[in-house]
Amino acid sequence: MSMQEYIEEAESALLHTYNRYQLVLDRGDGVYLYDIEGKRYLDFCAGIAVFALGYNNREYNDALKNQIDKVIHTSNYYYNVPAIEAAKKIKKASGMDRIFFTNSGAEAVEGALKAARKYAYLKDGSTDHEIIAMNHSFHGRTMGALAVTGNAKYREPFEPLIGNIKFADYNDIESVKAQLTDKTCAIILETVQGEGGLVPAKEEFLKEIRSICDERDILLILDEIQCGMGRTGYMFAWLKFGVKPDIMSTAKAVGCGVPVGAFLMTEKVGQHSLEAGDHGTTYGGNPLACAAVEKVLDLFERNHIIENVREVAPYLEKRLDELASKHSCIVERRGAGLMQGLVFDRPVRDIINSAMDKGLILINAGANIIRFVPPLVITKENVDEMISILDTCIV
Repeated sequence: MSMQEYIEEAESALLHTYNRYQLVLDRGDGVYLYDIEGKRYLDFCAGIAVFALGYNNREYNDALKNQIDKVIHTSNYYYNVPAIEAAKKIKKASGMDRIFFTNSGAEAVEGALKAARKYAYLKDGSTDHEIIAMNHSFHGRTMGALAVTGNAKYREPFEPLIGNIKFADYNDIESVKAQLTDKTCAIILETVQGEGGLVPAKEEFLKEIRSICDERDILLILDEIQCGMGRTGYMFAWLKFGVKPDIMSTAKAVGCGVPVGAFLMTEKVGQHSLEAGDHGTTYGGNPLACAAVEKVLDLFERNHIIENVREVAPYLEKRLDELASKHSCIVERRGAGLMQGLVFDRPVRDIINSAMDKGLILINAGANIIRFVPPLVITKENVDEMISILDTCIV
């Protein structure tokens, strides 16, 4: 079948919930993807910040193949070694104490919200506690995660969602304080907003929120699904500031392509929130998914992934700044590490389509922002190649 025939077949069979680019991808190798006709594309999307290790990493592939030959799934009625090993390694990497493995980032957020509300319920027996979330945030499309996503256009068609959610302005501590009541049980935010425009939290903002939470016994939930796993030059973005959350969500690069996420918490929250029967998942934490997590964490350490981010990210920022100074239609560069954005004074879809035609895969974050979330193994030469192509697409 031709590319167009595959696309037409997909359009007749799949639910139309994505405005897909007209491209059928077939395989990947390193930082490059190939379509079914063999054309090569430099990938600065990484499956939306997922494939941190690049494609076709042999050690990663072999770990999954070996686990497939042992057992893929057993259920959470039993222990399995990959889950135990993965939990130990992610505890070490994060400094958190308790872990629940999920199938996705949205599920990790759902679990985090449930844990926060159960923590508050056990304190006073009330069920009317409130959660403060941030405007322009994105936490997922399930009903709970959607309820704390700070974009009305995503929420309104599916209301009523879970109640008692309030929204404050990101990086505006007075806005947060204005939403506080004696019913507030948690504050949730992304350490770097992704879909909301590649906006990092300011250090003082995070520290003031942490202080408020400590004073009032409110739980701080940090969503590290996109900005975590080394993308900002730290295993988790909050580590740069030492502002430890009470609960944290992770996914995307934690499995590097295998559907897996997790929410993690401190021992205090773990001992005073979810109990047997409160939460569950059929597939979460199964041997195959956790074999992926375990190998990803091994390779991050052995291949010095974070060190590479710290070396290449400043160069990416420099080259993006140069591009911005050359083109007046670029309003701003912002972001952290290998999670960058260029803000344009116009919609960027035509630029992204042009880049794809020339062998470069990019994605947007909102109508007028190009997002750069490449594999964390990219080199400065890959950055130069990307800039060279993108430059020709901006007219």
